[in-house]
Amino acid sequence: MEIGLFPLGIVLFPVEQIPLHIFEPRYRELIADCRRDEAPFGLVFADDDGMRQIGTFAHVVDVEELDDGRLNIIVEGRDRFRIVEESEGRAFTTAEVEAAPDTDDPAPTELAEQALTLFDRLVTLTETDVERPATGHPQLSYAIGGHFDLASDLKQGLLEELSERVRLEAIHTILEGSHEAITARREIASRAQRNGKH
Repeated sequence: MEIGLFPLGIVLFPVEQIPLHIFEPRYRELIADCRRDEAPFGLVFADDDGMRQIGTFAHVVDVEELDDGRLNIIVEGRDRFRIVEESEGRAFTTAEVEAAPDTDDPAPTELAEQALTLFDRLVTLTETDVERPATGHPQLSYAIGGHFDLASDLKQGLLEELSERVRLEAIHTILEGSHEAITARREIASRAQRNGKH
């Protein structure tokens, strides 16, 4: 299928929702098409090294129209796609794409429970108000990872990984490291405040 592409310096996970501010006329045209046809566009990570070949179908779920034509929208990631060939003819980039489904390599229940335990600890530690993903979520790695501010390169690597087991193992390692780092920083800050005091 052919879709319009929106290259950005961010990565959208399947099941994740993110806000976008649309101001360029070509992308306002893209969003208008998507709303009219009730169709997704492709959000792909792009930086100085170019546009990646694996992206995410983005569905517009909420729109705020500003007086000057700009838009504030919320998009939700659905399935992944792979760019087969870029095409021409529109003001925005278009491409022929194909689905990029997961391989049959689900995460073990024990790993899912461990990852969610770490998720709960981090949420408590950071006093963040987020909804806990379900243990049986088929893409739990994305459901968890979308709640944290991961570096774009790391996030793109997780997007391109087609094994849920491998992704969730990586998410588990990331959460474990984050918990240890936050705990260590708070302990250092606490010691600094007590320095010189009895």
